[in-house]
Amino acid sequence: MTVSAITDETWTRLLRERAECPNNFVEALSGRRRRALMGADRRLLIVAADHTARAIVAAGDQPFALANRRDLLDRLVRILGHPQVDGLLASADLVEELAWLGALEEKLVFGTMNRGGYLGAKWGLDDRMTAYDAEHVARLGLDGGKVLLRIEHTDRGVATTLADVVAQMRLLEERGLVCIVEPLPYVVDSAGLPTLDRSTDRLDKIVSIAAGLGANSMLTWLKLPAWTSAVTLGSATTMPILLLGGDPGENLDETLREWEHALQVPNVIGLVAGRPLLFPHGRSVGDMTERAVRLVHGVRT
Repeated sequence: MTVSAITDETWTRLLRERAECPNNFVEALSGRRRRALMGADRRLLIVAADHTARAIVAAGDQPFALANRRDLLDRLVRILGHPQVDGLLASADLVEELAWLGALEEKLVFGTMNRGGYLGAKWGLDDRMTAYDAEHVARLGLDGGKVLLRIEHTDRGVATTLADVVAQMRLLEERGLVCIVEPLPYVVDSAGLPTLDRSTDRLDKIVSIAAGLGANSMLTWLKLPAWTSAVTLGSATTMPILLLGGDPGENLDETLREWEHALQVPNVIGLVAGRPLLFPHGRSVGDMTERAVRLVHGVRT
């Protein structure tokens, strides 16, 4: 089955099969048609939808935008229906549902791995592997895994997360699968909660830490913010880099300019964007998807 929108009939059937025929979802995933990792232009546009597994459901000024599963699936189906959108990064529930809907045929699929440090948790930097693991990424026919590495200098949970990340990197590499590592600088705020630090100088160092992880780096890709300096993106590592999307809210035009600038860096191979595509401020999902396709692939369809 392949759908272009979530109709009442499709939604009712999905809910029924979730309860009565759960194996259908896993079979749809493991039996989907695969594609090569890189296309002819060596560029990738991936839609991200792993936010909800870490309790992130807000987008812009909508505090529960991602909490409506039917609406989220409908938006994802429309984005993935574009032939120049290369794939998906998500947790198992969404991956299975989209596979069942036929949206992942000849698309890349990357499974998110550590979602344990959920939004609002004071121990959030101790970010456990609560989603995919390397064994299931391989068994279910996914193309790789993604780990988040939030670096902060006082929380001992960061050391635990580092060890877990390296272990999963090794297991993915042993299976010939890509590991996307997303390293980000964090601080602990006055309430004791981890908060993103947008200091470019800290990110410079953290990119080097991430690039040096593991005993074999041949299948390590980095996922980095476009707001860092072009010097960092172009000089800190030779590894393939995917730009992350973030949540620009009303500042969508600024984010688009950052993407356009960063995509000129030679080892930047593409973009992983979630909320800017799913809930684009002042634009339709279709228009924003088309804009991202033009930025990444340089084509107009």
